[in-house]
Amino acid sequence: MNKKRVLSGVQPTGNLHLGNYLGAIRNWVEIQSEYDNYFCVVDLHAITVPHNPATLAQDTLKIAALYLACGINLNNSTIFVQSHVKAHTELTWLLNCITPLNWLTDMIQFKEKAVKQGENVGVGLLDYPVLMAADILLYDADKVPVGEDQKQHLELTRDIAVRINHLFGKKDQKILKLPEPMIRKEGARVMSLTDGRSKMSKSDPAEGSRINILDNADTIAQKIKRCKTDPIKGLTFDDPDRPECNNLLTLYTLLSGKTKEAVAVECLDMGWGQFKPLLTETTIEALKPIQQKYHEIMDERSYLTGVLGSGAEKAAATADKTLERVKGAMGYLPPAIL
Repeated sequence: MNKKRVLSGVQPTGNLHLGNYLGAIRNWVEIQSEYDNYFCVVDLHAITVPHNPATLAQDTLKIAALYLACGINLNNSTIFVQSHVKAHTELTWLLNCITPLNWLTDMIQFKEKAVKQGENVGVGLLDYPVLMAADILLYDADKVPVGEDQKQHLELTRDIAVRINHLFGKKDQKILKLPEPMIRKEGARVMSLTDGRSKMSKSDPAEGSRINILDNADTIAQKIKRCKTDPIKGLTFDDPDRPECNNLLTLYTLLSGKTKEAVAVECLDMGWGQFKPLLTETTIEALKPIQQKYHEIMDERSYLTGVLGSGAEKAAATADKTLERVKGAMGYLPPAIL
């Protein structure tokens, strides 16, 4: 029986942090043997906001190396760079032409980011959900690991697929597969160290708001020491008036591998002076093997570029079939006839 397919990706902007790892990548690692996985570095998405062209290529390699260091297994998964597979941009154009404009202007993330960019907002920021749809639909993905904040984008992807199938498909044959969300219940939203009500983010200007996967031990210790807490003794989960407490206990639970119930008992009578060193030590130990593996991979640059080359070749073979299927349904003249 063929395995169901999973597609996901991360932008090569900034450093990957615990939110990216615990909310996404670690989940990929845990389930990868059950699926046929395509994991890409979505570098085309990286330029929807102002970016640094001097670091884009190196950041792309860094993300790919972190995929491997975190435990993505090439026996189960294909790792590739989005821009290395040309079908992504071509399918995006085809999907653009059947996607109503109001579907995009209604996207919550566009509204939020457009306010920040003001008059400098680019068309790419409006249109990137269509590119995201192309990313997913090209690989006939059955499941897409997404956070709660990305569910709207996956719903748009499904709407676009339905529209293509309705306009150009036949009753007995669908052109594009409708993907389903895969949402991790626990740890799906790791919150900021400076505000327990806001998601940990690479774009947050406060470096102390996040712990990056490649932060050294001293940096981790300083960030946890300075993170926001409250004056209440005794640490408990799920108190709406103590979001930071819930967030830090959740981090400890996920990084230590203990159950939520065990952590609740262990930390019930603790103060922050006792808990923060415990969280610090646990975080450092959890990230140490990932950091060691990452540096080994980056030192073997030919291996990493070889992985990405092979990945792009395999991804393109799959994506090109979908692209030609869509173009054929839309009436395009195949190149062989010319």
